[in-house]
Amino acid sequence: MLVEILFYIFGTFLVLAALGVITSRNPVFSALSLVVCFITSAAIWLLIEAEFLAVVLVLVYVGAVMVLFLFVVMMLDINIEELRKGFTRYAWLGWITALAVIVEIVGVVWVRGLGIDVSKSPTPTAPDYSNTLELGQVMYTKYAYPFELAAVLLLVAIVAAITLTLRRRPGLKVQDIGKQVAVNAKDRVRVVKMESEKRS
Repeated sequence: MLVEILFYIFGTFLVLAALGVITSRNPVFSALSLVVCFITSAAIWLLIEAEFLAVVLVLVYVGAVMVLFLFVVMMLDINIEELRKGFTRYAWLGWITALAVIVEIVGVVWVRGLGIDVSKSPTPTAPDYSNTLELGQVMYTKYAYPFELAAVLLLVAIVAAITLTLRRRPGLKVQDIGKQVAVNAKDRVRVVKMESEKRS
């Protein structure tokens, strides 16, 4: 009973935050609403005993990806007035998405009418069960090669991104650390002695 109450509470916050993402005209508020979506989704995953996914969602998306989103949004010079003018331009896409969600809800209700109990909660696991351990065993045994391949691809992408940022461009000013360290104070500062002047 308590799990169902918590599910409806977190689900309500999740729906409201999702509406805030698509209805807010300020991109910073939309990003913050998306953070609330991620946190409430993680709470719902905790209710179904998916602790690893919940922790990864909070650490990776809320702690890293959303911070990058906020930095990008705040560093870009976004014209809010232009966004408000084109708000209704993509309204048709929102209506299609809403229609798809309605169809999914009707499908769930229809499946329940066929006699399939979709509301049945999963069987509780043992207290010493760890889904993180199970995922680790599967990932590093059965899917070890795909996991390593994904790691190599991400490493190549990181190196490529760094290489693109460090490429030589005309007019680019770079630091020469060796010259900066080898500079003497007498070469940079000149002390000039001047006679004092009387004020008239």
